[in-house]
Formats: sequence, C-alpha cells, structure tokens
Amino acid sequence: MNGGRSVELRQLRYFVTVAEELHFGRAAERLHIVQPAVSQQIRRLERSLGVTLFSRTTRSVVLTEAGQRFLPEAREVLAAARRAAESVASLRDVRLLRLGTSEGLGDRLDALLRAFARVSPSTSLELVHAPTLQRLQRVRDGSLDATIVRGPWPSSGLDLTPLWMDEVFVALPASHPLASSSVVSFASLASLPARLSPPSRNQPLYDLVVSCCREAGFEPVLGPDFTTAQDTLGTLGFGRPHWTVFYRAHANLLPVPGVAFRPLKEPTPRMQTYLATPSDRRVTAEVVALIEAARATETG
Repeated sequence: MNGGRSVELRQLRYFVTVAEELHFGRAAERLHIVQPAVSQQIRRLERSLGVTLFSRTTRSVVLTEAGQRFLPEAREVLAAARRAAESVASLRDVRLLRLGTSEGLGDRLDALLRAFARVSPSTSLELVHAPTLQRLQRVRDGSLDATIVRGPWPSSGLDLTPLWMDEVFVALPASHPLASSSVVSFASLASLPARLSPPSRNQPLYDLVVSCCREAGFEPVLGPDFTTAQDTLGTLGFGRPHWTVFYRAHANLLPVPGVAFRPLKEPTPRMQTYLATPSDRRVTAEVVALIEAARATETG
C-alpha cells in the first residue's frame, strides 16, 4: 500500500465494474450510484495503490498494465468476501435469496419486491446487477439462486420459467410531430435514425426492434449506440431528431424533459421475461415464492 492507506471492498467492486464496462457512466448505472462517486472512489483506490488503473480520454476508458494485473486479484478478493458471508448464511434466522436483476425493470421490480415480501416475509432478497451473460453464468455456478432475463439467451444448464410479457415503447423528441399521437406506427419511424443497444449488449431487444421495422417495411437507419439511459435520453431530448426504445415498465419511471414515450403499433413489440434457475439443482421454496410473486404482478 502507498502511505499506509487501506483498500475498501467497495472500491474493489467499483473498479471491477468499471473494468467490465470500460465506461464510467454504465458502471454507475450498474452500481445504482452517481458517476462522480464512482470516479472519486477509483481515484482513491489508485492513490492507495500508487498506480494508475485506467487510461482515460474523452472518448475511451482502457485498463493500464497495472489495471490488467490488478483485475483478477480484485475479483478473487470479492469472491472470497462473498464466500465468507455465505459460509454463515445458514446460521441466520432470515433466509436469503440472491437474485440477478436486469436493466430497465422499472416499476416491475418495485411491484415484484412488494409481492415477494407478502408471499415470503421471512426471506431476504439480495439484488445483484451485472451484464446478462455474467448473471446467467453465476446462476450456473451457484453464486446466484436465480436471475431475471428478458428475451431468449443461451440457456445451457438452466431452466427458463416465463414470468411476464413487457410492451416496448418508443422514445422520441417531445417536439417531434409524431409525439402528438397517442400511439406511433413503426412505419412512421422509417426516416428517423434509431439509437439501439448493439447486439453485443442486448441481442434479444435488438432483434425484436429490427424484426418489427422489417415487418413494417423498412430497414432501420442506425445512429450512435444506446449507451446509458441518462445520456441517451439527454441527447434524444435536445439533439437531432431520432428515436430509441424503452420497456414500458422503465418508461413509467422516466419523466424526462423534452422526451415523449409512446406505445407502438403495426406491429406492437412485446418481450418475454423469464426467471433463469439452475437445471441441475432442486428449485427452492424461496424461488417458487418468487415465481408466484412475479406472476401476481402480471398486468399484461
């Protein structure tokens, strides 16, 4: 250590998240905190270690050689801390269910947590946010009991239980003529660039939107990638006219100046949400209760 400073588990968690995303904004979204807090803790960690972990420019964030060496060690420390906590979990009166969550669950997640508290009041939920493929792997290796996923993903070693269907809304500038309609047809979007999450980040949603565009008779004109909700909506409200998509449950929590959310028609896109559980282990009573709670929140 440099200057006798200690390294906090929180700082290691922030570092690993930024290293996986290579973007401070997306890392902050995953951690459910503001971006300046992430940057501050990373700087403190670098001062404690006496090295620079990331090379930052206005366009990119990359790991330095020191960061690359430090990453597997940081992951091992976090895994050891998790194992230590799990070793005494069975001694607690309160049962624990470790649930992976997905971006954009919005008010669906709030409703699920309320319903689960009613169905299984003696169980504590630990919510874990990470990219979908990482969450699925953690269900396979047992470090998560289950995870919520939207759309079809590689499911080897997993059981996928349908929970609910989510409608997909279009987000477009509130000043655009299309925003004056209560429902927007897909064909009317043909001349506007689309800002979508790339297939490498969200293949199911990308495929759904592109297939809807083709069903409406056009190939989407792709603009810059969807990055974070905050950045994308900020650009959408005050930049050149374009459009993107949000799940209705997420849009319900996003009143953003300058942005209008509207249902889509011809076709109306909908995405199936699943609960992924390990296929080689017995489904626990807590997971059964979670499925019951999720289906109780189904509104269509």
